[in-house]
Amino acid sequence: MTDDQKTEAKIPLTDNRSFGLMRRLFHESVLPYRYHMLAALVCMGVVAGMTTASAWLLDPVVNKVFVERNGSMLWLIGSGVLAVFALKSLASYCQEVLLATVGQRIISDMQNRLFHHIVHQDVALFQIRTSGSLVSHFTYDINAMRSAVSSAFVGIGRDALSVVFLVGLTFYQDWLLATVSLVAAPLSIYPLQRLGKRMRKVATQTQEKMGGLTTSLSQTFQGIRVIKAYGLEEFEQSRVDRLVTSLCNLAIHATRVEAAAQPIIDVFGGIAITAVIVYGGARVIEGATTPGAFFSFIASVLMAYQPLRSLSKVNVSLQTGLAAAHRIFALLDQKPLLTERGDAQDLPRQSGAVRFEAVRFSYDGIDNALNGVSFEAPAGGITALVGPSGAGKSTVFSLIPRFYDPNQGRVVINGQDIRDVTFSSLRGAIAVVSQEVVLFDDSIINNIRCGRLEASDEEVFAAAGAAAAADFIDHLPEGYQTRVGEHGLRLSGGQRQRIAIARAILKNAPILLLDEATSALDTESERAIQTALGSLMKGRTTIVIAHRLSTIKDADVIHVFDHGRVIETGDHDQLLAKEGLYAHLHALQFSSASQQDGETVPTL
Repeated sequence: MTDDQKTEAKIPLTDNRSFGLMRRLFHESVLPYRYHMLAALVCMGVVAGMTTASAWLLDPVVNKVFVERNGSMLWLIGSGVLAVFALKSLASYCQEVLLATVGQRIISDMQNRLFHHIVHQDVALFQIRTSGSLVSHFTYDINAMRSAVSSAFVGIGRDALSVVFLVGLTFYQDWLLATVSLVAAPLSIYPLQRLGKRMRKVATQTQEKMGGLTTSLSQTFQGIRVIKAYGLEEFEQSRVDRLVTSLCNLAIHATRVEAAAQPIIDVFGGIAITAVIVYGGARVIEGATTPGAFFSFIASVLMAYQPLRSLSKVNVSLQTGLAAAHRIFALLDQKPLLTERGDAQDLPRQSGAVRFEAVRFSYDGIDNALNGVSFEAPAGGITALVGPSGAGKSTVFSLIPRFYDPNQGRVVINGQDIRDVTFSSLRGAIAVVSQEVVLFDDSIINNIRCGRLEASDEEVFAAAGAAAAADFIDHLPEGYQTRVGEHGLRLSGGQRQRIAIARAILKNAPILLLDEATSALDTESERAIQTALGSLMKGRTTIVIAHRLSTIKDADVIHVFDHGRVIETGDHDQLLAKEGLYAHLHALQFSSASQQDGETVPTL
């Protein structure tokens, strides 16, 4: 069966009703472990049967041993009781191990499935969903799902079977007395259903607050330097306090709802047991039944009472898990907007021209980031994009690797519309170095090797040397095995950027996207990097977002952006001669540089 067929065969989530969610949860998470669950169900049946047998044995214990004083039955019945409890204990142990194994595997399977789904989603998903809400799916929601599965199967398996067997025994012993004992049971169904609905509502609110808390903590820890620099400790503390207090109140509310289930069963159970004692005791006094039969019947009712109490909690805890399952399935059902066409071809790994043809694009569907942009970056040449902040330069960089698709127009590389090529070949042909360097909490060598996972250590060392990073790496205590910390915070900004450049050098892609790749470097390192990049860019199509115009004087072509449009095109000298926006920006930067050098510059 193909992946598409599997998707079609998947039970769709049409609503959040309990039955539909339970069916899908069983189909997608539990069914793969049906043999484990079947074995656990057999063990539950043994536990339920032995529980019933222990109640049934009270009849001969009372009548044969205590009433008739039959000594020959003493050891036989005693041995039977021991065998019943031994078999029940063994089955209970096997059941617990099997359920725990299935529960843990369901968690790992769902976490892997969820991560695979999320990491292959569009970049847009991560703009509309906070990291905290996504992380909470992996922790709070999946654990709640496991609890729901465990509660449901323990309840439906062991507890429900125990109730069925014990109630069956009571009807076998005295059907009339059994009917009297069950009169109160239907009256408890409605309040328990109400509690289940309230529990699902509380669980949904808890997940939302948990996602908010996770996001807040992540932002606080990542921005701790800004928080301390601006004295925001108390402000952040108050925000976290509000979230923690809300979670505390929801937890207390959930406890109240969950705790209300057992008193309901206790009240109705008390009514049933009172009826049994009054009616059954009268029948013993009248001689209609024996004391042994009556005590066996009472034992059956009392033993059924405990699993009934457990079953009363199943619906409440099940609703928590189903609320979590609804959120996870809703995310899993979310289809990526950007898809690879079935007949997509591989993009040739060569330095080809990059061309934008009347491209319009909006992030929110209202304001256009690009308004009919058309330009070409020639094959093997250096193309610079300049312009004020918000002009659309970064959007161009997001469209080239196809993080987004244009609303109108098309992006063409080497004569091919990038929507007609495979994602792997497109992104494999592009290396990106941005001002916002992303490093993983791993060793330096592994962060560089992200550029090409199959690269040898020698190739990594060579890339680091070409990026002027080898010297500072060699002076670190563990050299290339030094962990960079979360987001690379153990390194300076310039060190992080040199590692990012080494990663791009190692990738050796035919198309380079450089977002002011040397902005965080000192003058000496910048000179070395510019030399390395100059060698690297030879024969490659290079597109540079330039903030310092002095770095792009030798670009083959410069496109000037403003308000999502290309308003000027030419080389450095041609654009200065036009005395347009480029010349204005160049004059401003020259003025700023002169002032920093202590020169007197006329005010513009």
